[in-house]
Amino acid sequence: MSDSLIFRQLFEKESSTYTYLLADKDSKECVLIDPVVETAERDLNLIKELGLNLTKAVNTHCHADHVTGTGRLKSLVPSCKSMISKASGAKADEFFGHGDVISFGQHQLEVRSTPGHTDGCVTFVLNKGRMCFTGDAVLIRGCGRTDFQQGDAGMLYDGVHREIFSLPDNCILYPAHDYKGLTSSTVLEEKTLNPRLTKNKEEFVQIMNNLGLPYPKQIDKALPLNLVCGIQD
Repeated sequence: MSDSLIFRQLFEKESSTYTYLLADKDSKECVLIDPVVETAERDLNLIKELGLNLTKAVNTHCHADHVTGTGRLKSLVPSCKSMISKASGAKADEFFGHGDVISFGQHQLEVRSTPGHTDGCVTFVLNKGRMCFTGDAVLIRGCGRTDFQQGDAGMLYDGVHREIFSLPDNCILYPAHDYKGLTSSTVLEEKTLNPRLTKNKEEFVQIMNNLGLPYPKQIDKALPLNLVCGIQD
């Protein structure tokens, strides 16, 4: 099964967002995780070069720092289905919840609910723990902020420890963003080295409630559009 997996990590520099391309070599079915509108054509060109068929464009959550590319991709590939957590409150062709499975060829992405950064955040677990795509729930040596979009630091802490840190230690962890040029981590690394999530819950909540971060610069544009699949009139 592993030999039939096609995997690419793609980067959008303005918001430091990672988009992930996963596909089955045999069936040619392809899934994009967290596409960005500015790089939708780039991603689709790569998909075409590889001879793949984009069937699903999925989001880990309703983003506030960039406009999702799902709407643009749907306009370019009408058969592509947009997907997001039902708890996000955003529009999409299809919705998923905790425990659902997104299949492409021989491969599967298990949906695990990891709210706290937003109330609709999920983590996708590939093939029972080979890789996980954590969105903003866990970043490399960090985590997403919890001071807007129904954020809740205690909920984030519980969800991460229950749904992500319970995965195999060697599970490769891929975040939605990185601002230091790092590309991946592992569950074991974050369980032992993450400066926030290695604290106890009370300390973690105190840290998150006192970060003093600036207002997200794209939120006023991105959030309303992402609630409607990133479609711009």
